[in-house]
Amino acid sequence: MTSSKDGTGAVAEAGVTRTYEVRTYGCQMNVHDSERLSGLLEEAGYVKAPADADGDADVVVFNTCAVRENADNKLYGNLGRLAPRKAGRPGMQIAVGGCLAQKDRDTIVKKAPWVDVVFGTHNIGKLPVLLERARVQEEAQVEIAESLEAFPSTLPTRRESAYAAWVSISVGCNNTCTFCIVPALRGKEEDRRPGDILAEVEALVAEGVSEITLLGQNVNAYGSDLGDREAFSKLLRACGRIEGLERVRFTSPHPRDFTDDVIAAMAETPNVMPQLHMPMQSGSDTVLKAMRRSYRQERFLGIIEKVRAAIPHAAISTDIIVGFPGETEEDFEQTMHAVREARFANAFTFQYSKRPGTPAATMEGQIPKEVVQERYMRLVALQEEISWEENKKQVGRTLEVMVAEGEGRKDGETRRLSGRAPDNRLVHFTQPDEDVRPGDVVTVEITYAAPHHLLAEGPTTGVRRTRAGDAWEKRNAEAAAKPAGVLLGLPKIGVPEPLPAADAPACGSH
Repeated sequence: MTSSKDGTGAVAEAGVTRTYEVRTYGCQMNVHDSERLSGLLEEAGYVKAPADADGDADVVVFNTCAVRENADNKLYGNLGRLAPRKAGRPGMQIAVGGCLAQKDRDTIVKKAPWVDVVFGTHNIGKLPVLLERARVQEEAQVEIAESLEAFPSTLPTRRESAYAAWVSISVGCNNTCTFCIVPALRGKEEDRRPGDILAEVEALVAEGVSEITLLGQNVNAYGSDLGDREAFSKLLRACGRIEGLERVRFTSPHPRDFTDDVIAAMAETPNVMPQLHMPMQSGSDTVLKAMRRSYRQERFLGIIEKVRAAIPHAAISTDIIVGFPGETEEDFEQTMHAVREARFANAFTFQYSKRPGTPAATMEGQIPKEVVQERYMRLVALQEEISWEENKKQVGRTLEVMVAEGEGRKDGETRRLSGRAPDNRLVHFTQPDEDVRPGDVVTVEITYAAPHHLLAEGPTTGVRRTRAGDAWEKRNAEAAAKPAGVLLGLPKIGVPEPLPAADAPACGSH
């Protein structure tokens, strides 16, 4: 069998299609990176394995997260399960990238010598070359760049959605939160030039994308690397001038950098959605200081008040850590007070767990697990109550809902479809008589509210077929003509499902 190598490190073997699987852990940045890893592999000639492959692929890539305390145990457990499969499958390769790879480096191949490639957060573009080098040299390749080689958005991509896309505006973070290891692994903030960002958005819109999410570890600090404090609000307004771009979202901002010009841009730019994810982390000034968060409760609630004054229907969500070292019952009650005052649409509430390599991991006053659990349950109960009350306010409203794919697990049984309202609330609605596709927009009246979703049980009052729906239809038609296993699905765009039973925040949660 002959093979030829091109400049990307790809190997084309006569009559053989090599498959790949990418397993993603962690935050939205990792999801975006995984789309790029998939694009790189497909450009190199690989084909995506079926969704249920579960390691049955020629190349398995782990895009890791180092936020959780036991992230390394989970990784090595997964690698261990693949070892016998690799032994019985000649030519199979395993690669480990992401934050844990950046942190552990050579440790991975020492603990799991059957791993072929280890790469970091700064050099994901090297994956095909490293895989080919490992194959030719028959030894593991470990390459961890200390600084960013290329913005993820400049690399080839295999987007998981035909109508919604992530657009990276910056990487890295200049904050020093004591619970977070991200700055150590992704480096200092580096901003893309506005023209490059807007060119990517325009290209996506030309392909049929109608919703974008601007992505960064701290999006509203955008411009600090460019010397322009108002760069982010200018970017939002510029997105508003792109014809065909219907919805703009962004995640995640930091209260320290959230300025009035951003609120004004959100309120005055029609396609910037009335949704804000603003991580609070704690309502206690004492705990916020220990976390090295550069705002206090009064400042945080003041931002929420300003946003609501400018955008009355805005849905605001947050991240909260319960049980940070030294948190007293009084501190926790301050968090409960802030939640009552802010009235978040939903919250991602996490039980604190140690992150190796962070200052908080060695702080005195670590809270017993049972105390953290009890506080967590109280906070979840309060937020559930508030979420339900806020959702009930939506009953009777007429909303434009962008039809989604894969967001309504019971849609088949209930003869409903699902989608997202402008404020990103999940809406299940009665299937209309006429055909609608993901990316199309329907007009519905909300008739019922649950804590985490809305129902529109009456007839759909309007259906607008869109270029985004055309793009979805075209992609599915093309996918149907390809080998099995390359059909595409939709990732969660914007804020994920609320109140997960997790023990650590996503690394983008600043």
